[in-house]
Amino acid sequence: MSAESPLTWTDDGQPRSRLYGDVYFSAQDGLAETRAVFLQGCGLPDAWNGRSRFTVGELGFGTGLNILALLDLWRRTSQPGAHLHIFSIEAHPITAAEAGRALAHWPELADLAGLLAERWPGQARGFHRVDLPEAGATLDLAVMDVQSALEAWSGQADAWFLDGFSPALNPDMWREEIMALVAARSAPGARAATFTVAGAVRRGLAAAGFEVEKQPGFGRKRERLEAKLPGERPAPAAPIKVAVIGAGIAGASAARALRALGCEPVVLDAEGAGAGASGNPAALVTPRLDAGLGPVAQFAAQAFNRAVQLYEALPAAILSRGVLQLAAGERDPERFAKIAAADIFEPGAVEVLDARSATARLGETAPVALDLATALVIEPAPVLAAWSGEVARAAVAAITREPGGWRLSDATGEPILVVDAVILAAGQASAALWPALPLTPVRGQASWTQGPPAVQALAWGGYILPTRDGTLFGATHDRGDVGTDLREADHLRNRATLAAVLPRLASELETAPLAGRASVRATTPDRLPIAGAAHEAPGLFLLTGFGSRGFSQAPLLAEHVAALALSAPSPLPAALASLVDPDRFRLRAERRGRNFVHDESHTA
Repeated sequence: MSAESPLTWTDDGQPRSRLYGDVYFSAQDGLAETRAVFLQGCGLPDAWNGRSRFTVGELGFGTGLNILALLDLWRRTSQPGAHLHIFSIEAHPITAAEAGRALAHWPELADLAGLLAERWPGQARGFHRVDLPEAGATLDLAVMDVQSALEAWSGQADAWFLDGFSPALNPDMWREEIMALVAARSAPGARAATFTVAGAVRRGLAAAGFEVEKQPGFGRKRERLEAKLPGERPAPAAPIKVAVIGAGIAGASAARALRALGCEPVVLDAEGAGAGASGNPAALVTPRLDAGLGPVAQFAAQAFNRAVQLYEALPAAILSRGVLQLAAGERDPERFAKIAAADIFEPGAVEVLDARSATARLGETAPVALDLATALVIEPAPVLAAWSGEVARAAVAAITREPGGWRLSDATGEPILVVDAVILAAGQASAALWPALPLTPVRGQASWTQGPPAVQALAWGGYILPTRDGTLFGATHDRGDVGTDLREADHLRNRATLAAVLPRLASELETAPLAGRASVRATTPDRLPIAGAAHEAPGLFLLTGFGSRGFSQAPLLAEHVAALALSAPSPLPAALASLVDPDRFRLRAERRGRNFVHDESHTA
């Protein structure tokens, strides 16, 4: 993103676009204009009467004024427990401070403006989710051009606020292709409203299938447009009962995401929260680094950004901030430079340190490093406790599709419960319940000491992290090994890995007694997680295969899976959803003209 703000200020304190030479809202009364043009123009609040879910799309987020007016109306008129989902697009985001200055004109919205400013979406290219539970709402903001954003979104809007800058000054926002995409992302009977009556806009909406009418305008504008798609939206489905199998970070993230959408799940685990790979005393939250900067890198960045945002809401779980990723190969400095220059991370979140600076930071000789300023080390236990809620201690041995839903049974065949939908989030154990999953087990043993913690979290292939009362390092990586016994030989391997990079620290810890823990990670053939609906198994959703990146990737992918389960808009762009779709392995095999059968040759 450009460092220069996209707005400037007029002499009377009004925000004006530096890029398009147009105002962000009416100088006469922007809030009154929003209420007349967009809220009234979309038939609100009548359109959401009796609805438990309602989705609004917007072209042109700007200062957020339209969204604040919408939230204010929603909280005053929606039925108790209803959820509002907002999808907005902004190619040139402003800062929270700039928005706060612009919105200060309307003290009646000050409480909502404060909430939005506190959680103001970032500037990185991609989708950003903002939780607004106080208003019963969720905002997804797409920071990208309008066509890319509409192509990437998988939701269906009940109403659209078409609020780009003037068609004469910003014609790309109003092209016929854009109006066609708006229609394609609309529910039957959806309404759209805009301040402009430009002929190209009328014709574009009509060509997309909208019935278009002119209405009296606001202020100096004589007319505005209202549009409606034919048809009626189907009656909303009844609430469903969802079971989450697994209470590690994947299952806990799924439970949190379901609750955010108004669904209280049943969480089951044979051993309780954090008994598997999520049970170490510290966990690293860093992005997978991909200098190709394509979809895999975009997914990794969005997942990381969202994970950090959610963990920051649990400050007691954060052990340290900032992680150094050391160069491990001769091409790494070049890769690091490309990654740091990319626009998929927030400004200042990723920077290259030369060897001299990295050495000064560590107090030991170090190579070039990538300074991940927003990366975290967290304590898993409080996160799992906060997100999982009550965990039922039950060993699910089989899941079976029946006419009344999904039956979960124990090892004797006795039913545990019957639910409408299942989210399978049990790591490597998921494969025992759904054998089609192409998962390979990888054993990892971490080691830790008591005493003063390491000051700087570090990763290089191995890693070292501060714990609540000491230092954790490791970990081993043994494919196909499912043993969870603690092995002295693996402690020695971890010491050797540490000594190769931080010899001074390794020497200080040489005589320190080591505790540790071994667990089994679930990996996939393409080293990407599995998140989505199970092929030909309605009501079954899969959330597994994270390898060692569950704490960085599960929070976002759980929101994606929860959205699929509850027929809500997903925060994951369509192309990124395809990357992690459970059916991708079968589809790839079919393209190669052979059946996909998982075996040990399908490894990460």
